This record gives sequence, C-alpha cells and structure tokens, in this order.
Amino acid sequence: MTFVVVDNCIKCKYTDCVEVCPVDAFHEGPNFLAIDPDECIDCTLCEPECPANAIFPEDDVPAGQEQFVALNAELAKAWPVITERKEPPADAKDWDGKPNKLPLLQR
Repeated sequence: MTFVVVDNCIKCKYTDCVEVCPVDAFHEGPNFLAIDPDECIDCTLCEPECPANAIFPEDDVPAGQEQFVALNAELAKAWPVITERKEPPADAKDWDGKPNKLPLLQR
C-alpha cells in the first residue's frame, strides 16, 4: 500500500511532509505535491506532518477522491523530486479546506 496526496493539497502545498520522508517519494508541481507509489514504503511518517490533512493511505482515500491514486502515480513520473521543506504559498491558509479544487491543479 502507498500513501496518496488528495484534493486539499491543491493551492495549499505545504511541504512539511517531504522532510520526514525517508525515501524520495514526494514530487513537486506548481501547486500540488504527489507521492510516487513505486517509491513510497508505507512508513506513515508523512501523514501526521501534513497541516492540511491531505495525505491518506491508499485504502483510506476519502470517497469521491479515488482519482487521486492514479493522479499521484502519473504526476510523480513527470515532476521533480522534492526533499526539503519550502515556505507554503502566501494564501495557503485561505485555500485549506476548500472543496473540489481539482480544476485548479496546475500541471
């Protein structure tokens, strides 16, 4: 099983999770992070570090967000690895908790 970044990360993109990842599983896009399912070792360290509660075990992805399992795998192949925390976007708190952000995802 792998962990999956879901909708609430879009436009929040907190990177607290990447610093605790013992492998290079996180990949960074313009306004979203993705977890590479081939790299994730299911260590559970990233999930509690996410201030936006946007990381879930694959089997526990919230209803209606199942498409993020395949999306993480797809985007991880295209985006570069991120291993160090960065400052979140200035308006990250404004976007935290807003639903249905998938149309705002920048590739």
